[in-house]
Amino acid sequence: MDKKDRIDAFGATLLICFSVLLGLNQVLIKLVNAGLSPVFQAGLRSVVAFVPVLLFALLTRKRLSITDGSLIPGMFCGLFFAVEFLLLFLALDYTTVARASVFFYTMPFWVALAAHFLIPGERLTAIRIAGLTLAFAGIAWALLTDDHPASELAFYGDIACIVAAILWAGIVLLASTTGLAKSSPIMQLLYQLAVSGIILVPVSFLFGDIVRDLTPGLSAIFAFQAIVVVGFAFVVWFWVLSVYPASDMASFGFLTPLFGVIFGWLILDEQISTALAGALLMVSVGIVMINRKPKQRN
Repeated sequence: MDKKDRIDAFGATLLICFSVLLGLNQVLIKLVNAGLSPVFQAGLRSVVAFVPVLLFALLTRKRLSITDGSLIPGMFCGLFFAVEFLLLFLALDYTTVARASVFFYTMPFWVALAAHFLIPGERLTAIRIAGLTLAFAGIAWALLTDDHPASELAFYGDIACIVAAILWAGIVLLASTTGLAKSSPIMQLLYQLAVSGIILVPVSFLFGDIVRDLTPGLSAIFAFQAIVVVGFAFVVWFWVLSVYPASDMASFGFLTPLFGVIFGWLILDEQISTALAGALLMVSVGIVMINRKPKQRN
């Protein structure tokens, strides 16, 4: 398909479906945590997802190389990815999906803040500073107000999600400022899956029993999130990224935490407080403002 200069109805549909899957994914992780230890689940998911992603890359003849200067930053990217998901999966043992969704998807906030200092041409404008301020206020409000804590360690789970979001931002910045930019997006994903799988599976044995109460139903849910969400959905996302403008795609980013909160309420019967709903609105509006690019003058 030819490169497009705007998001059309087909692209918007794919992006909305992708956001739905990512929002649902937080619920799936929390459910599978009942059957597998969080760290082992994170590592095994990377191992399983690596296979369909690699097969797709080979079948479509995507450029795969470790000799283009991307190997070292790719290894660091995988390390960030491993720690990011170690924290996120552990956090979902302690806090709610709704709160995890709000905090974890603050990634654009941290990218914009760091990019101001690290990436030429990504300076903070007045509208982006206002967005950062609004999003930060929302993060603080949600963090300091938890009327229905999921556990005694809920606060630490919230903090873990924020740190995971910062690590996710680190991956984005590595992909933009190092030799990793020379590799294809799907190669970047393969780095993340390979390195995280190698790290997390052995490390998971340090966190107690790797199997809790695994049932056939939970096994099916795990297979769905590893193959469909991580494998298939991200491959589709990379295809969309190759066809549509990245700046337009960013405007759909606020949908994922919204769907995460909705699915946490619908499937897990989580309580959504006024403070959390308000914080979600502030963070979402802030992220839209952060992603807004100034119009080019003719």
